[in-house]
Amino acid sequence: MAGWYELSKNAKGQYSFVLKAANSEVILRSEQYESKASAESGIASVQKNSGLDDRYERKDASDGRFYFNLKAANHQIVGTSQMYQSAAGRDNGIASVKTHGPCTTVKTEA
Repeated sequence: MAGWYELSKNAKGQYSFVLKAANSEVILRSEQYESKASAESGIASVQKNSGLDDRYERKDASDGRFYFNLKAANHQIVGTSQMYQSAAGRDNGIASVKTHGPCTTVKTEA
């Protein structure tokens, strides 16, 4: 089973999306967007850039945990991972985004 995107709108009217792996785990989270069209453009950017290793910014948090950002060609962040306890966990998360990022299924939360 492939992963999918979930597109949602918060109480303030802003949109965001998450990329979920086949096991329903969130593997990438977007920023908040003012419009649904902008969030959909963010999804398209993840689909386009997720397979490119040089688009991943591997980061170390100040508390010793690890995470990554996925960037578009213009160097803007289009998604951020969860925090991982190890660099290996972060690298597995990147591999999961590379696998599931190109998917085209988008589910809209009510």
